[in-house]
Amino acid sequence: MSEVSRRQLIRYGGSLIGTGFAATILGSQLAKANDSRLLADSLPDRNQAITPDEAIAKLLEGNQRFAGDKRLNPHQDRQRVTEIAETQAPFAAILGCADSRVPAEIIFDQGLGDLFVCRVAGNIATSEEIGSLEYAAMILGAKAIVVLGHTHCGAVKVTLQGGRLPGQLGHLIDGIQVAVERADAQTGENKLERAVKANIVYQTQKVLTSDIIFGLSEKKQIKVVGAYYDLNTGKVNLLG
Repeated sequence: MSEVSRRQLIRYGGSLIGTGFAATILGSQLAKANDSRLLADSLPDRNQAITPDEAIAKLLEGNQRFAGDKRLNPHQDRQRVTEIAETQAPFAAILGCADSRVPAEIIFDQGLGDLFVCRVAGNIATSEEIGSLEYAAMILGAKAIVVLGHTHCGAVKVTLQGGRLPGQLGHLIDGIQVAVERADAQTGENKLERAVKANIVYQTQKVLTSDIIFGLSEKKQIKVVGAYYDLNTGKVNLLG
């Protein structure tokens, strides 16, 4: 997929980790080719025992336990703290909303070192968030990226209401506006929930503008999906 087509995809249609091991790998590979999708070829697969589909299934199984009040609370003891003190290999990465009611490790019934979680109001895929997801995928070996939105999202609601907000809040709205415009052309459900789901899809598409993540996805080394969390039931459903 060309750079132009990827831009068109998200708007009628990242930053990379620049220190230590990552900097060495990125620098040498970029000197060889102007295609960052090749970068992952030189990095070890730290989660070889699990496939992208299995990573998604593991998340959904954990959510079923959570929603059914049957949590196992894995990897949350002192032994786990010691095990991962020197290194980490999360099997999945989550781009979620900062809403206090949507803590990823809890709703997916996972523990320390299992998930690499980025949280920002409106689950917006900023350059910084995408760069963090690239790190999770390429360096840490995450097999899945989930863009997680939720019912009654306040950031989306504020965007729907329109107008300008003080401080940095305006930038937050700007990151969601395209999704709101898309939702206006849709029917079914109420306007807020249409916009929430449209925003999940939009932010997922933005994540895939990353050459690194798109390249890993093309090679079936990672799966990128959008998901919708229901605050009333505790259940997560994949979109698309």
